[in-house]
Amino acid sequence: MKFLVLLLLGLLSLCSAHTDFFTSIGHMTDLLNTEKDLVTSLKDYIMAEELKLTKIKQWAEKLDQVTETATKDPEGFLGHPVNAFKLMKRLNTEWLELENLVLKDMSDGFISNLTIQRQYFPNDEDQTGAAKALLRLQDTYNLTPDTFSSGNLPGVKQKASLTAEDCFDLGKVAYTDADYYHTELWMEQALKQLDDGEESSIDKVLVLDYLSYAVYQQGDLDKALMLTKRLLFLDPEHQRGNGNLKYFEYIMAKEGNKTGVSDGAETKARKGRPRDHLPERQKYEMLCRGEGVKMTPRRQKRLFCRYVDGNRSPTFVLSPTKQEDEWDKPRIVRYHDIISDDEIAKVQAIAKPRLRRATVHDPVTGQLTTAQYRVSKSAWLSGYEDPVIEKINRRIQALTGLDVSTAEELQVANYGMGGQYEPHFDFARANEPDAFKELGTGNRIATWLFYMSDVEAGGATVFPEVGAAVYPKKGTAVFWYNLFESGEGDYSTRHAACPVLVGNKWVSNKWIHERGQEFRRPCKLSELE
Repeated sequence: MKFLVLLLLGLLSLCSAHTDFFTSIGHMTDLLNTEKDLVTSLKDYIMAEELKLTKIKQWAEKLDQVTETATKDPEGFLGHPVNAFKLMKRLNTEWLELENLVLKDMSDGFISNLTIQRQYFPNDEDQTGAAKALLRLQDTYNLTPDTFSSGNLPGVKQKASLTAEDCFDLGKVAYTDADYYHTELWMEQALKQLDDGEESSIDKVLVLDYLSYAVYQQGDLDKALMLTKRLLFLDPEHQRGNGNLKYFEYIMAKEGNKTGVSDGAETKARKGRPRDHLPERQKYEMLCRGEGVKMTPRRQKRLFCRYVDGNRSPTFVLSPTKQEDEWDKPRIVRYHDIISDDEIAKVQAIAKPRLRRATVHDPVTGQLTTAQYRVSKSAWLSGYEDPVIEKINRRIQALTGLDVSTAEELQVANYGMGGQYEPHFDFARANEPDAFKELGTGNRIATWLFYMSDVEAGGATVFPEVGAAVYPKKGTAVFWYNLFESGEGDYSTRHAACPVLVGNKWVSNKWIHERGQEFRRPCKLSELE
């Protein structure tokens, strides 16, 4: 019992845990290894307890035999001086040894290990973040709760299913945010699995309580009333259920007196996903699913593949690299086999210990800050840190023809579970004059993006303004200009990193700035050139 109480307290006391584990597969891999170590420690504890019980059983069996014989003829048994001596010895010494054995706590080693490791456990914020990531993936890729719950996701290597309790917990996260749309979806899934006979610690009454309220909040009084009646059938004394039943019937009677019909048509219109801040949400998510791409066959024919030597760069004259047109306006090109597996491994090894929640430029303050629309972990690497980083920087300069000495450091990002970066501009707009003031190198003239991993499903880079979608391919890089040659921003470059549905997405990017490009990319007089 002591062990169970300590274990429960250990798992609940997570206030000092590191946050944002859900944004990094690398950190979650560390958690898996930690959990594996704890399981090994738990097995050792179980073995110690089993050995302890074995010894206690041996004591019980031996004493059972002695007392069984002795109580048949107590006087005759004690008439033997050896039996009398051994009785004194057992009661004075051996029962004390047995008492010490029973009281011996075998859990100290495991509890100590758990106490050390739990400082690295995720906390409530991390768990909520992981739940919201699932909801985000569900919406973006039009996945039903049943699809998610059964684990039938595209590209999965190992299937994993959700229990009714898992579905209930997802519904509760949505409920806490007053997101009754998702609350209804996941509470219904939990109820479905319970109706199908799944054994669970969650009972139907609790699920129906949440579900009926979520349905009512969305205006469907008929369904809310039906669910409440089902709840009361299972628990006739349910206080809130009885109160809700009377209220729902009152509201429906009141509506009936007004309209003659209680179809809830007016209030049902409120059903659906909650509105958010992103105006092009639908267009963005369609592109993430591979829908709505606007490249016509006629335009497609104008895209070509070629070998390039990086403006006669010594590096590429003898060994030209492969360049492919991904899009025409804005012009997006992809370079194939441009970073090797060894270089990728080196960059990842340097970046992993430094990965922190990715930041964005606040347009008001010009400072770096975290934002919910960017969910990833990133690290910044300088060229002087390792020859590989410097080599990569020189390669970017050779192929783009731009000076990277004024560029930002190489940013390495890891998009884990549901990792995304919603539609944004890489350059600063007119209303953000101080966005890069502290750098003193002007606006971001261009973006270079390495793909350092393949992604089983999701994770595309999309451009909602023009209907373009570029998919991750390990060892390749894409490049585009954010500014016209006049220095004006190209608003068609608004882009996004779609949520990773299945897999692990590693990218690294180089933001190249205006300063130093005066003679490499001369200014034009027309704003649209």
